[in-house]
Amino acid sequence: MGIRYATELSMIRAVKKLKHMPSEILIDGPLRLRLWEGNQRNIISGDSKFISIATASIIAKVMRDSLMERLESKYPGYFIFKNKGYGTKQHFSSLKENGLTNLHRKSFLNKSTPI
Repeated sequence: MGIRYATELSMIRAVKKLKHMPSEILIDGPLRLRLWEGNQRNIISGDSKFISIATASIIAKVMRDSLMERLESKYPGYFIFKNKGYGTKQHFSSLKENGLTNLHRKSFLNKSTPI
């Protein structure tokens, strides 16, 4: 579905889980949520201008780190917690040694991917 669509969808799902719908959502960055029908405001460098955006950013990072720890135990040998799935030399080496998991986007494989 693509990273932008997936990101937008996850943001909207999170907002819809709130007890009260916000009258406006603040988005850190220039891209609007195409799937959101309510009011929204985009703020470049929003995490340095709004405490709510900064807080959400911290919470998201803590949650992502927690997920990476769980995935590390499910997929040992990939050093997921250490490299967070980014294309580090160690990550590509572990992919070459262990193969792809269902976490890996096969669409990113091409001639320049060193595995």
